[in-house]
Amino acid sequence: MSNKKIVLIDGARTPFLRSGTDYMDLMSYQLGQYAISGLLHKTGIDPKEVGYVVMGTTISNVRTGNVARESALTAGILNTTPCHTVTMACISANQAIVSGMNVIQSGHADVVIAGGTDCTSDAPILFNKKMRKKLFLSQKLKGFADNMKFILSLRPKDFVPEAPAIAEFLTGRTMGLDCDILTGRYQVGRKEQDEFSMRSHHLAAKADAAGLLADEISAVEVPPKFKRIVKDNGIRPDTSIEKLGKLRPAFVKEGGTITAGNASFLTDGGAAVLIMTEEKAQQLGFTPKAYLHSYTFVGCDLEKELLLGPTYAISKLLRQNNMTFEDIDVFEFHEAFAGQILANLKCLASDEFAKEKLGREKALGEVPMDKFNLWGGSLALGHPFGATGARLVTTAANRLIKENGKYALLAACAAGAQGHAMILEKYNS
Repeated sequence: MSNKKIVLIDGARTPFLRSGTDYMDLMSYQLGQYAISGLLHKTGIDPKEVGYVVMGTTISNVRTGNVARESALTAGILNTTPCHTVTMACISANQAIVSGMNVIQSGHADVVIAGGTDCTSDAPILFNKKMRKKLFLSQKLKGFADNMKFILSLRPKDFVPEAPAIAEFLTGRTMGLDCDILTGRYQVGRKEQDEFSMRSHHLAAKADAAGLLADEISAVEVPPKFKRIVKDNGIRPDTSIEKLGKLRPAFVKEGGTITAGNASFLTDGGAAVLIMTEEKAQQLGFTPKAYLHSYTFVGCDLEKELLLGPTYAISKLLRQNNMTFEDIDVFEFHEAFAGQILANLKCLASDEFAKEKLGREKALGEVPMDKFNLWGGSLALGHPFGATGARLVTTAANRLIKENGKYALLAACAAGAQGHAMILEKYNS
């Protein structure tokens, strides 16, 4: 492995839409296609220069088993360009970008497109296990008698589908329930969660009105009428504490604090970034936005720490780089739930947590909120599971430039009790 400097040229994403809206009839690969084609158009790079494509996804469709390949080819990437798909729950795109970095470091390609896509509107709905077994065995039926025996064996309950559930396989708990448990443990109240959610929506609305989000969004024209979509549709500028306070708990009905208003919503969308060696960027005449400085992934306790991955990842990454929060100019964290963000912020600022869990003498400190998610976050913009990581990288780089910062720290939690953190460094030509 070499130690090449890898740079981010730019990123592009589709508008992020609430599931069941204008992307209802699309598949994940199409959203990935729109993101990649938008990136090609935005950067002007010749597709023949792209040596590899990596895309992340969470909701897999058996018809597009390698969704990176279908997304890339339909976007105009050459069929001689290898593509592969990764999955790591909510940090799938983060893993795709890191996989792309490793492809470059290993010398297999100088230019990589990486990102992710998910269409929750097209989530596969399965028959129950008993019915699936019957259907599998039916492939071996021969003759009229066998077919009639199979038909007569079917019962109405066999046709009841298994509804998709966002739950931990090993614990059986939904992430929302885990967040309710987490907020109880770290005493994060309903009001402060609603206040944080309102902050996210108001900041996103402000960034949208200022045209800041438009720089990362590529318009989509949805067939068959080719309706042109240019904006995210989950931002609620009129969000208020009064409105949020009227919502009922979504997971723990009595005493729960997680509601539809302070949790990220099911979202459809795709996002992609163009990365390459600094040398290749110079050869092709690109001015990069940022260096991909360093990264880490962590795993946590499934029972007690499902959503605390960001705290562990941030601690590990800053220690590896001998950095503190004072070195960071831009903070860009994935907002799965307002409670999840607030719990992580409390743990980062806790001396007790630092000593007991992070092996530190004292806390990393208070995250300065005047540098935190200033263009809104997943609570307002939406969270296509496989794509959010690429949005975080793009937004962080754009903020570094707009806010004249040097280093950006991004972080995200993921199902399976995992976490990710990455540092970007603004590129100075």
